[in-house]
Amino acid sequence: MTAVPDVRYARSGDVAIAYQVVGDGPVDLVFVPFFGNIRWAWEQPRFAGFLERLASFSRLILFDKRGMGLSDRPRTLTLEAQMDDIRAVLDAAGSERAALLGAAQGGQLCALFAATYPERTRALVLHNPHASATDAPPSIRSDEARARWGTSELSKELARIAYPSMATDAAFVRWHVDYFRFAASPGAAAEFFRMLHDTDISDVLPTIRVPTLVVHHARRSDAALRVAELIPNARSFQLSGDDLGAWTSDELPAEIERFLGGSAEAPVPDSILTTVLFTDIVGSTERAAALGDRRWRDLLARHHAAVRRELARFRGQELDTAGDGFFATFDGPARAIRCAQAIIADVGELGLDVRAGLHTGECELHDGKLAGIAVSVGARVAGEAGPGEVLASSTVKDLVAGSGIEFEHRGERELRGVPGHWTLFVVSA
Repeated sequence: MTAVPDVRYARSGDVAIAYQVVGDGPVDLVFVPFFGNIRWAWEQPRFAGFLERLASFSRLILFDKRGMGLSDRPRTLTLEAQMDDIRAVLDAAGSERAALLGAAQGGQLCALFAATYPERTRALVLHNPHASATDAPPSIRSDEARARWGTSELSKELARIAYPSMATDAAFVRWHVDYFRFAASPGAAAEFFRMLHDTDISDVLPTIRVPTLVVHHARRSDAALRVAELIPNARSFQLSGDDLGAWTSDELPAEIERFLGGSAEAPVPDSILTTVLFTDIVGSTERAAALGDRRWRDLLARHHAAVRRELARFRGQELDTAGDGFFATFDGPARAIRCAQAIIADVGELGLDVRAGLHTGECELHDGKLAGIAVSVGARVAGEAGPGEVLASSTVKDLVAGSGIEFEHRGERELRGVPGHWTLFVVSA
């Protein structure tokens, strides 16, 4: 058995993320499981053997997602924040571009990362993935996790469902009970399952442009094949056996090795998943006429300074300023929402009413500029917002589960120049 690798820590904002590196293969491979503790995984011989097999052809990078295992446990969890953790671990491990292996919810996280950061994603492997809670495997609810998490009874129930061939092995069951206990506290588990049940990445999957392999067991084929159908040019492969853990499959490492070896490193796609923010001042023409040119220019300069201050604070990138409106992009929708709220509050102190519109979608890159229907949708959503409102598309809402941000249903709209009907939500104050 390979010696258990040292646990190191990467900084993701103010959160410490535990990670390990094992192997020295030609391809960096990041494994993101559904749940876990990177140190305790090595205590299960079959799990350790799986990791060793992956490390035999890769430089394997393991980490505990925030809220789990040996990583810090902040009060809220979002895919956006966990996506930042992958980037922080890659930086700490000295990896510029890696293949990602994600299992179940780990697959949602890896898919979002691949769409948002294609320049850092060599390839994507999704194990028993699902797009949303409607096609996710049966899972415990947040309140049940808070009440029963860490108990032997619940761990044994879950072992019988996920690992039927090992559920009567006393040594395995003891390890499994402790694995869950060491993976998360009851409160952290409740937060995790709340995020899991509220997240939908269906709109994200068609934007993935990196080579993708979807592997699944027969019991999870419907959900996995739906994911494969949504990702352009994705391949699929059905694994044998009834045990659902990625680490329980003897076929999976070999299939991953073939996939990575058979697909040359793809060029960085010329499109990315991004969140667009549009803002403008409500009633600006009337206000300018009332103030006069000089006073209006001074007020507009103060408005611009406030907007740019908040963009810098929330890692937004200003792309265009036209008159009293701003167009900016973000690599995460929750930050974009917080930024929009802060802008409205700041300029409100100047006596101005601002409205904001948000959408997350695929944007094309042309000479450093963004184009595509997602940009048009964002602009049209902003046009539907009222004074002091942050209005968002359903895609934005589906991706910020766990953030504590609340929404009110605004109904369906036809957006001028954009096909179809769009469901919009106003962000609660």
